[in-house]
Amino acid sequence: MLIIHHLGISQSERIVWLYEELEIPYQLIRYDRDPQTRLAPKEYKERHPTGTAPVIVDDNVILAECGAIIDYIISKYGNDRFKVKPDNPNFTYYLLWYHFANGSMLPAFLVDLVVKLLAGDTDNFNTIVETLQQRAYRAMDLAERRLGTNDYFAENEFTATDIMMVFPWTTMQAFSTFDLTSYPNIRAYLKRIGVRTGYQRAMKKGDPDFTPLLD
Repeated sequence: MLIIHHLGISQSERIVWLYEELEIPYQLIRYDRDPQTRLAPKEYKERHPTGTAPVIVDDNVILAECGAIIDYIISKYGNDRFKVKPDNPNFTYYLLWYHFANGSMLPAFLVDLVVKLLAGDTDNFNTIVETLQQRAYRAMDLAERRLGTNDYFAENEFTATDIMMVFPWTTMQAFSTFDLTSYPNIRAYLKRIGVRTGYQRAMKKGDPDFTPLLD
């Protein structure tokens, strides 16, 4: 039995979602965040040397990192479902957005969160804040353009890239809000994600007391 150690309101929702989309059996072990620090509890951090979510266990395999886990599960248990093959003309888009999610998009939101936590009023600080925020806007603009021509990131069908891309615009908003008013393509995309039964089941199981932030 595959085991997901899921930290509530975190990136590990991606892995619960993937399992639900693939409809493969798994055991879900859920952990709540510390109410004061909002960080993972000690018993979760001890699950893997990285101390971060998500973590899965498959017999003697203990694996962390969203991208690594998704590749592992799709390859071993999913018959390569939700992946785009190299001979597909959209293969490069699949690779780009799959890695863009955690390589560029999520860091931009994390920087925004840190900026808000360390907010000051000096001219120099404001300049740094503006520079960092512009990086987030550029990432958002790029994603908005892509979704203006495709229903999903790799092509017009749902792939693992979408599982990677959704978190920064939804659950991450519980930590650092980002106004999506001027991004109609992204908002329409999130509506398409929100009606997927796999996503709905994953969110209900992983975070039953949390309403998905799809608006």
